[in-house]
Amino acid sequence: MQHDAHAHHDHTAHEGHAQHGEHQEHEGHHEQHQGHQGHAPAHGKVSWSTAAKATLHCLTGCAIGEVLGMVIGTALGWGNVQTMILAIILAFFFGYALTLRGILTAGVDFRTAVKVAFAADTLSIAVMEIIDNGVIALWPGAMDAHLSAPLFWIVLAIALAAAFVITTPVNKWMIGRGKGHAVVHQYHH
Repeated sequence: MQHDAHAHHDHTAHEGHAQHGEHQEHEGHHEQHQGHQGHAPAHGKVSWSTAAKATLHCLTGCAIGEVLGMVIGTALGWGNVQTMILAIILAFFFGYALTLRGILTAGVDFRTAVKVAFAADTLSIAVMEIIDNGVIALWPGAMDAHLSAPLFWIVLAIALAAAFVITTPVNKWMIGRGKGHAVVHQYHH
């Protein structure tokens, strides 16, 4: 849902015209949605705590998908590239699934819930996956470490921590603009 269009539209051109009634409708619609943003006050006033909670929510889904993908890929004897692709796909799946669950619980229809989950989580999950998988790919020996090796778990923990630290400012910026998890908060009132 793009509420920014109403905020940045120059309504002064409508003064004195027949479209003024429409202008008032749009303004009311915009004010109504600003009130629904919950933890995301108007434009940029978002706490680090709110951003961290949104990031932790995404990170949980990503971590579940990453670990499950690596377990499945290893169990099937797949190579590093195939295992990493599966882990990324499952990270997106579980990241979206956690958000979807919360939105559906609020009574939103499935189609709308899917759109909201995509709008809320896509950039956040993508940034996390780039950082997380980048750390794992670049860490010497991490790609070849087995699930039973401490190196695997240590590097995974460091990769997820790095993803959290780098993604939190991204989520703070998005929520401050009424995007990302701000979209989800309007369904939790």
